[in-house]
Amino acid sequence: MDTHVVIMAGGVGSRLWPVSLPEKPKQFIDLLGIGKTLIQMTVDRFRPVCDLGNFWVVTSEAYVDIVREQLPDIPKEQILAEPVPRNTAPCIAYACWKISAKHPDANIIVTPADALVINVQKFAAAIRKALNFTDGSGKIVTVGIEPTRPETGYGYIQAAERKPDEIVKVLEFKEKPDLQTAKYYIAAGNYFWNAGIFVWSCKTIISELRTHAPQIAGVMDRIAASFGTWKEKETLDELFPTCEKISIDYAVMEKSKDIYVIASDLGWSDLGSFSSIKEHIPMPEEDPVPDGGSAKAVEGDNKVIGKDIRLFGCEGCIVHAEGSEKVVVSGLKDYIVAVKDGDVLVCPISEEQMIKDYSAQ
Repeated sequence: MDTHVVIMAGGVGSRLWPVSLPEKPKQFIDLLGIGKTLIQMTVDRFRPVCDLGNFWVVTSEAYVDIVREQLPDIPKEQILAEPVPRNTAPCIAYACWKISAKHPDANIIVTPADALVINVQKFAAAIRKALNFTDGSGKIVTVGIEPTRPETGYGYIQAAERKPDEIVKVLEFKEKPDLQTAKYYIAAGNYFWNAGIFVWSCKTIISELRTHAPQIAGVMDRIAASFGTWKEKETLDELFPTCEKISIDYAVMEKSKDIYVIASDLGWSDLGSFSSIKEHIPMPEEDPVPDGGSAKAVEGDNKVIGKDIRLFGCEGCIVHAEGSEKVVVSGLKDYIVAVKDGDVLVCPISEEQMIKDYSAQ
């Protein structure tokens, strides 16, 4: 089987200001203080199922050099630069048309660059099962996450039945729910978090995009005519911005009739908030920090990342200050303290959903 992995790495991670900045967003940061960035962890996660020479990264032009620095073993020509962000459908289409030009029979995994998966062996087993299912079948498999709480910040996948670690038909994709609806999903048992990880054959996704997103497919056909020529970048810069700005969920997943899900308890998180980072910073006895790492748990259910962080009378806090010389925090309970390049955030964890708005003002 000719397997390829496409990593989407163009987001800006604005909910994690000031640690994640537009110049260097969260996928390129060691958020957990374990000695690896999120995109490096993503590559490691897929190595058991794909040769490193078959990895592709789609990112912003501004991040190409960062990707090359952090992932030096991925072929340079397989780091694809979007001239402008146009959401996930054009991003995925661009990568799949590029792969199809040389590998028309490829089976493709698409994944975000910035998530965490704890149960990596179980994850690899699920991906192998999905690859076998989609190879030459014309079907699409998405990865569902067994929910651990009634989360209102994620979309959900409604499966036809509850069969953990098995591939079952998708009935419907659900938008981010309110709390009451999320509680209903948990109680029902056949609703799973949508991790945004997809498995399909090259031919299948191109066919689906032609059917459900013909405008994007038409643009990609015109760009593809320039692949391998001196006009490729010029053509991409001219035409890619004309693509409809739409997610792959809206463009294809909610319209296609052949969507399946494999759901499992994978220890997954999108690490999209400081509270999720706090939850997943490894305890020393559980997962010793590699040399050079700087994460630790301290008394009072505090978690800290940084060289010299001193807490006095604090409880339930996360302090993220990688690169700072010394940070002293006293008397706070359930607070976020984040320091990066002279910018400082002090915010109750209960108000972390406002960080994006605070930083924009």
